[in-house]
Amino acid sequence: MTRKDPLARKKPSTALRMILMLIGVAVVFGGVFIVKGGFSAKTNEFFDNMPQPAAAVTDWTAKQQEWIDAQQAVGTFVAINGTEVTTEAGGVVRSLSIDVGKPVKAGTVLAQLNTANELAVLKSLEASSRLASVQRDRWQALARDKLVSQAEAEERSTVAATSLAQVEAQRALIAQKTIRAPFDGVLGIRKVNLGQYLNPGDPIVSLQSLDPIYLDFALPEQRVGQVLPGAKIRATVDALPGRVFEGEVTAVEPQVDPATRNFKVQATLANGEYNLRPGAFAHVGFDTGDARKVVVVPQTAISFNPYGNAVYVIQEVQRAEGEKDMQGNALTGKKLIVRQRFVKTGATRGDLIAVTEGLKPGERVATSGLLKLRNDAEVTINNKVQPVTEAQPKPENR
Repeated sequence: MTRKDPLARKKPSTALRMILMLIGVAVVFGGVFIVKGGFSAKTNEFFDNMPQPAAAVTDWTAKQQEWIDAQQAVGTFVAINGTEVTTEAGGVVRSLSIDVGKPVKAGTVLAQLNTANELAVLKSLEASSRLASVQRDRWQALARDKLVSQAEAEERSTVAATSLAQVEAQRALIAQKTIRAPFDGVLGIRKVNLGQYLNPGDPIVSLQSLDPIYLDFALPEQRVGQVLPGAKIRATVDALPGRVFEGEVTAVEPQVDPATRNFKVQATLANGEYNLRPGAFAHVGFDTGDARKVVVVPQTAISFNPYGNAVYVIQEVQRAEGEKDMQGNALTGKKLIVRQRFVKTGATRGDLIAVTEGLKPGERVATSGLLKLRNDAEVTINNKVQPVTEAQPKPENR
């Protein structure tokens, strides 16, 4: 019989070996995580305390200016009198007297339609009218002598009047075939030719009265009462850069359009040189109040946000003890920092914008590099390249 060696060790069970392995793994991974956590904490502490380089910005000192409230709108020029000259009666064009693009006076003959048949009918009607007039006079004389009844005399008078009316109607028909300018104006391009048959209503030529000329534009309902007849307006057109045309408001629509909440305004402008043409687009400017003092800054200084507009105000402060630069050198003295401040903005004029609340004249604001700024960030001023800050900018036409 085999005897067991008393010195032989008993092998650990599988469960015990698994527990020992898990403990070992936990110790190893725990140490790794502890080391990594300590390293991350030190890294975050280093970056949190690492000195940030100063951001280069341009600055501008807020100024107080006197502005007159002005409004801008867009409008369309409309002829005081403008139409497509047409004919009331049909016929064949016999002659044309249209000087394309030239001014004409009211009553000038522009076209003549064939009236041969109408003239022949007119002669017949005139002969019948003369005969009816003679018979009327004869029967009236007989009626005075009691040789015919008064009713017969009145019947002859009616026939004579009817004949005369037919003559006048025929003359009116002939006159309709002589097309004349209905008012003073400038002719456009003719749309008919000699020998062409015209139906009633067919256009012959455009006629536009250009001096003076209307300018129609629309304003929001908030401006009701601010624009009254007699107010001065200024108009510019893209076709004539640099020229300003002045006029005055002559009519204001009393009704506000419920669809757009706008009301129409009409101004009248002198146009002796015919530079302004009906249908042309115009920029309209006009003053709506007296001069008032406002604080202005460049529009580039405003950070426009859905939750409110803000500026970065530049301030000079004393450095804190222990401040160091990127190389670890100690810094002393004063520095420039920016602090975000919410403001209320108003009207704009060119590159400038009015700040109605939140900023005082003389305060310095950053005008570029706003995206890289934050509260209390250090900045340096570099005004070698300044944003444009003009109330009436005139960009180059390239």
